[in-house]
Amino acid sequence: MKDASAYKLNGEDVVIARIVKARGIRGEVACDLATDFPERFQQIEDATVVMPGGFRLGLKLENHWFHQNRVILKFASYDTMNDAERLVGGVLVISDSDTLELEEDEFYEYDIIGLEAVTVEGSRIGQVMDLLHTGSNDLLVIEGENKREILIPFVDDICKEVDLEAKHIIIDPPEGLLDL
Repeated sequence: MKDASAYKLNGEDVVIARIVKARGIRGEVACDLATDFPERFQQIEDATVVMPGGFRLGLKLENHWFHQNRVILKFASYDTMNDAERLVGGVLVISDSDTLELEEDEFYEYDIIGLEAVTVEGSRIGQVMDLLHTGSNDLLVIEGENKREILIPFVDDICKEVDLEAKHIIIDPPEGLLDL
């Protein structure tokens, strides 16, 4: 199983980049990627940036390039560092309907969060609250009874089935995993 890291801002918007700082003197911004599909920036002309507080800006993307694990974006009419600094803290979003279709065993991170985790025997483990990206494999962060945090490797051997329609993940935990 594989997840594609993007997250939903609300029911319709999917965040693909977070604007973290102004870059240079020509109005560019440096962004942390929130997508596993950086090639999508080649197709963006009209961009939507949602600012803290929910204010939405419709912008034209003039150029983009990648530098040190970030995407650098240049928007039309943002031509100075002061202009670019006004965008810091915003997020670049696309519509949920514009997300790329994934393979059968792949899921968007926002689809996994909120699912109910149950064992193959049908016992409730808890609700998936987050997905941690580690060096080897992702970990489901599940809130169990009494708000207890349970970490489950998001791998095929343990996570047997993800059913988005039924809103659950069937887990076959090795002995002792749920006791950690």
